[in-house]
Amino acid sequence: MKSMKKILISLLCLFLVLPWLAPFTAASNHQNETEIEAEDAGETAGKDEVVYATLSPSGAGKELYIVNSLEVTEAGEIADYGAYSNVKNLTDLSEISQSGDVVEMSASVGKFYYQGTLDHTNLPWDFKMTYYLDGEEVTPEELAGKDGTLEIEIDTSENEAIDPIFYENYLLQISFAFDGEKTSNIETDEGILANAGKDIQVTYTVLPEEEAVLSVTADVTDFELASIDISAIPQNMSIDAPDTDEFTAEIGTLADALQSIDDGVLELKGGATELHEGTTALQSGSTEYKEGIQALNNGSGELVSGSKAIQDALATIDQSLGDTGGIDGGDFNMMTEGLEEFASALREIKNGLVELKDGFGAAYEALDEAITAIPGHEVSEEEIIALKQSNANQDTVDKLLEVYTAALTVKGTYEQVKDGFSAVTSTLETMITSLETIVGSIEELIAGFNEFLEKMDPTSGLKELQEGISTLSANYQAFHSGLVTYTEGVGELAAGYTEIDAGIGELNNGTGELASGVSELRDGTDELAEATQDMPEQVTEEIDEMLAQYDKSDFEAVSFVSDKNEEVNSVQFVLKTEPIEKAEETDEAEEESEKKSLWERFLDLFR
Repeated sequence: MKSMKKILISLLCLFLVLPWLAPFTAASNHQNETEIEAEDAGETAGKDEVVYATLSPSGAGKELYIVNSLEVTEAGEIADYGAYSNVKNLTDLSEISQSGDVVEMSASVGKFYYQGTLDHTNLPWDFKMTYYLDGEEVTPEELAGKDGTLEIEIDTSENEAIDPIFYENYLLQISFAFDGEKTSNIETDEGILANAGKDIQVTYTVLPEEEAVLSVTADVTDFELASIDISAIPQNMSIDAPDTDEFTAEIGTLADALQSIDDGVLELKGGATELHEGTTALQSGSTEYKEGIQALNNGSGELVSGSKAIQDALATIDQSLGDTGGIDGGDFNMMTEGLEEFASALREIKNGLVELKDGFGAAYEALDEAITAIPGHEVSEEEIIALKQSNANQDTVDKLLEVYTAALTVKGTYEQVKDGFSAVTSTLETMITSLETIVGSIEELIAGFNEFLEKMDPTSGLKELQEGISTLSANYQAFHSGLVTYTEGVGELAAGYTEIDAGIGELNNGTGELASGVSELRDGTDELAEATQDMPEQVTEEIDEMLAQYDKSDFEAVSFVSDKNEEVNSVQFVLKTEPIEKAEETDEAEEESEKKSLWERFLDLFR
């Protein structure tokens, strides 16, 4: 029994002493090796840095340290740089010395790892996480274990206190997972959702030089969040330019089409200008014609009254000649004078009709030339649809079609009434010829009557004179009836032509607006054609500039902790927020276990 106790005491001493002896033994052995290897300075072939940071659930920095990996090519003393508040050897048990920002260590060939803790938490990016529950902002501590509609908003921006090279060249990937059994109706516009076992992973990507506002909403129960993980790596992938030949060829075709449209609009502008000039001339001729018709209509009453007086005078003379017993020499003289006045009045009527015919002819000629000048081109329904579906200003297109329709309407209406205008001229010529015939007859009658008075007894030829006067009176009645009909037609023509003239005036105004609109349209198409002339080259340049903006393949890594570190192969960032979790109750059994002494724990090994 005593020997057993001695054995137990010996074992106990051994267990107590070995843990204390092992570090000294290992350190002694390693020190011997280091002394052998550190006879000369070592060499490295570059280093890698992994920046680890712990953030609060709201995004504030809590802890920042760097794991440095040195590629040792020749064993010996090596140096690295960094303003660390604390350094730790992660490779072996050898000591690392630090003086200012110089870190020195003895290393064997191969990878040598050590950790350096910084006394600040500044990163190239500022992060802000905001949490809303049922529309109300809450703190992460208040959110743990709650139910409701959750919204998480993550803001990223540049930290201008840090070298911008990381912000300008590094790609951020932000991810976190929802418990699939306690979360539903997850929605996000900026991120990607993926199933990861029973969890639902939410992942965001933020490109270099971009600030982002990321958000996700979900219905949660008994909410907890393990952490939000953020990694940052250089976007050093090379982006090959796509083959844009076919694309630029199509753009070139578009540019050529726009130039053709501009050429067509230029021709349209010339046509619209000519059309407006034609309608202006048409309006001028129409105005003259309207004034002539109105003047003729205004004088029609006097013309009819004068003709009626002549008709009555001839009837009176004819009736007086019927009663031969009442006519003496004085009566014959008065008859001769009356016939001469009658002939003179008819000449004035004839001269008025000649002036009317000449004025009507000139106005009609101007009107005919103006309407004939209106182009008669027909535009198909397909062309109209294509014009409405084009990029041309639709107000201008509508005006163009309205004027086009009005112009064809005027031209068609004129073609229908053109024969009526010609008939007016023909009627005037017939009336002038009839008057000339009547005047000639009266002049012959007066001459014959005078000769009759000189050679014969006045009373012997009264019968023949009466017959001549009766014939003249009958012919003049027919002339007077035609004159009345003609003046009535002139009145109707004057009344109707006022509306035609007003329509021609509106047509002219429309063509003026059309010409102005087409001119503005041409300015626009000319500017568009000129702007797109070099579009294929411009598109190629824009694509190259856009690709160059995201092509970071020429990026060369620099140290995050010190610009004295050269030959840096890579720098990566691994960031993690603290979890949002419910407080757990302390296990009394664990507390009780922690209070046990070393001897009690040793004895527990044998119980």
